[in-house]
Amino acid sequence: MSLVVGLDVGTQSVKLVAYDAATREVVATQGHPLELIAGDDGSREQEAAWWLDAIRACFVKLEPALRARVAALGVSGQQHGFVPLDAAGRVLAPAKLWCDTSTQRECDGIMAAAGGARRCVALAGNPILAGYTASKLPWTRRHRPDAYRQLASILLPHDYVNFWLTGERWMECGDASGTGWLDVRARRWAAPLLAATDGERDLSACLPPLVEADASFPIAPAVADELGLPRTVRVAAGGGDNMMAAIGTGNVVPGVLSMSLGTSGTLFAHADRPVVDEEGRWAAFCSSTGGWLPLICTMNCTVATENVARAFGFDSRDGDAVLAGTAPGAGGLVLLPFFNGERTPDLPHARASLHGMDAGNLGRGNLYRAAMEGATYALRYGYELLQAAGMRFDAIRLTGGGSHSAAWRQMVADVFELPVDVPTQAEGAAFGAALQALWALDHAGGGQAGIAALAAEHVRLAPELSARPDANAAAVYRSHYGRFRQHLEAAVASHAHRSAADGD
Repeated sequence: MSLVVGLDVGTQSVKLVAYDAATREVVATQGHPLELIAGDDGSREQEAAWWLDAIRACFVKLEPALRARVAALGVSGQQHGFVPLDAAGRVLAPAKLWCDTSTQRECDGIMAAAGGARRCVALAGNPILAGYTASKLPWTRRHRPDAYRQLASILLPHDYVNFWLTGERWMECGDASGTGWLDVRARRWAAPLLAATDGERDLSACLPPLVEADASFPIAPAVADELGLPRTVRVAAGGGDNMMAAIGTGNVVPGVLSMSLGTSGTLFAHADRPVVDEEGRWAAFCSSTGGWLPLICTMNCTVATENVARAFGFDSRDGDAVLAGTAPGAGGLVLLPFFNGERTPDLPHARASLHGMDAGNLGRGNLYRAAMEGATYALRYGYELLQAAGMRFDAIRLTGGGSHSAAWRQMVADVFELPVDVPTQAEGAAFGAALQALWALDHAGGGQAGIAALAAEHVRLAPELSARPDANAAAVYRSHYGRFRQHLEAAVASHAHRSAADGD
């Protein structure tokens, strides 16, 4: 029987999931780590060639007999990255990533040229935030003028992988809505925002065509041969990692809330209409299924726990054992986990800060718990924004690396006071890419399968990983979260004061 493959090109690694839809079984998973180029100015970059090398490494680890059964594959990619290509399809510079906060000046410049943040929301549904693709263009023009002069194609990370796989360039609306240029209401490029990004050239000429979410393309024969795949493989449209994680967690109908505990933390839900906030407090994205995906993104999630683990010389995979003997509230420690700046709330220049230290609470267990709690509280803050917009949820579906931690699963249940369920496929983005490939393969063959029906059939929950709120812990967290909010509001006020002083 044939297989579908999902690839997740993340910040820390590339992951591969091979899925047999007939038996509803993941027959193989592979992974390969990635390096990160980090600068003191907040820049975060990777070489696009590293992604391709990691994909090759994943397929080499996949048994030849399995590779021969692959019928389709889909690519999930970290959002917002900028891969500049010249007219011959060569990469011109390292890819600036979603977590790159060095472009705040450029964000401000684009929004000023467009008429302000609210005008950007009116034009496209989103302001231009640090990390979004749009701001990376004027940064490149200023800092890498030779590359900018040769720029012929603007691709996102998953678009570039698709280009390598097929020799064709396209975008789909889910990932494209993270550029800052896509009018998410109408699913077309917002010309005024492209002009505000660069008024001296037509950037729309550098953007590939937008395709439907169920589109697919033939794999390039040379690449199929290199990877040991059949030349008949179809490559699905793919999408951003959050859009693919939505599919992989079954979040393709209204009423489901997904949470991803990865390098960044995200909350997202499916909507059958655009869900736009005039103040731009959440991302008003399209989904990669033809709908919309209101999304809260925090820049620091497992980043926080891994930084603490590294500082104390242990592996974050041993974090639950390190937490033994600690209690909710971390002995009074409160960590604002802004190691990479922050997006929700919009604090691109913020830095992490630790509060409430005393002679008795400053141990590695409490500090590790404070990092986990701080990352969870930041998501709780975003959740309250969705609640204020009238969105209601009965449970959380958890994915990402943090979902492997029993302590973190229970913490989420207690802090949000909602039941937590975990899909059996922990790699939600890669599995979602595989399911999108299955959907696209069906449609390429003349079928009419719906993505909601496919998700309902193939997404399964692992009852042994579920967590239910503990009333006593929830009460402690409500109080402790209040202290987190006080420190957060002080950071927001300080940022506003500095911004006003800079404006003067």
